[in-house]
Amino acid sequence: YTEAWDADKKSIHVMPDTPDILLAKANAANVSNKLYVQAWEETKKKGYDMRADAIPIKTAKASRDIASDYKYKETHEKQKGHYIGCPSAKEDPKLAWAARAMALQNDRLYKKAYNDSKTQIHIPVDALSVQAAKECQNLVSDIDYRQYLHQWTCLPDQNDVIHARQAYDLQSDNVYKSDLEWLRGIGWLTEGSVDVVKAKKAQELLNDRLYRTRPEQLKFTSITDSPDVVLAKTNAMQLSDV
Repeated sequence: YTEAWDADKKSIHVMPDTPDILLAKANAANVSNKLYVQAWEETKKKGYDMRADAIPIKTAKASRDIASDYKYKETHEKQKGHYIGCPSAKEDPKLAWAARAMALQNDRLYKKAYNDSKTQIHIPVDALSVQAAKECQNLVSDIDYRQYLHQWTCLPDQNDVIHARQAYDLQSDNVYKSDLEWLRGIGWLTEGSVDVVKAKKAQELLNDRLYRTRPEQLKFTSITDSPDVVLAKTNAMQLSDV
């Protein structure tokens, strides 16, 4: 009874173009290391052709030469033997170049040509700048600016001369202060003026001798019949032995 079922279970028929089967094949191809490096392995079997003038080869050689210490010092090693053997220092190009550099750096030699050319100035007389300077000099010249009028004479009794003299006298400081000059040094006050009387009264008020008169300085005489004098005489007679 079960023999046919068991035999049927062992025979499984799956369609090869189902989506699950196709997806499984694609995943297997993606994760397969053999398929991943298959193109590289086939390329290695074919070999490669690298020419000597290829750009990568030239780039690699240039980088190697730049990085090489020997190539870096090759020019210096070749120039070592050329530093000596010159007949004189002037014929050595490096020494001549150093001397030239020092001459350029020297300030005196740098300004020598300028100092020599300062005194050699050649300007044509008809240059625009010279003509402009001459015109400017004429404009600012005091001689041409002040043109004195004719020197004429005037009569002393003319009206304008008299008027000018009066104006000069009014403006003259000496004439203006002449009244003050003759009064300078004169001090005078009237004897009965208010200021003089006020000064005398103030002097009397401030005089201590007149304000405080001592009694012993006053002139007086004693009265002969005063009670004090009569009592004194009586006591003298009573006490007198004579």
